[in-house]
Amino acid sequence: MSETSTSGVGMTVAAAFAGMRSATPVTFRAGCPDCRGCFELTASSLRLAIGANSRTTFYSFTCPDCGAAVRKPAGERIVELLTGGGVRTLRLHSTL
Repeated sequence: MSETSTSGVGMTVAAAFAGMRSATPVTFRAGCPDCRGCFELTASSLRLAIGANSRTTFYSFTCPDCGAAVRKPAGERIVELLTGGGVRTLRLHSTL
C-alpha cells in the first residue's frame, strides 16, 4: 500500500489514521444470585442464547467471585445490548 492516496490529495496513511484511538472494550455489569457479587464482564465472558420465545432466551456467564454458573433471562433490550456489544450468540431452534 502506498503512503499517499490515489486520489491525488497527497494524504499519507499516517496522517489519515492520526486521529484514531484504540477502542475501549465493552464491559457489562452483572451480579451473581449465589454470592451476591457485583462485577463487570467483557463480551468474551458472556454467552447469549436466543430461543423461540422469552422463556428460552437467556444469557449466561461464570461468576468470577464464586465460580457459579449463572443463567439469566434476556428480554429484547438485553439481547440488543449484548449483541451490539459483541457477545457471542447461539440461536436455539425448536424441534418439531
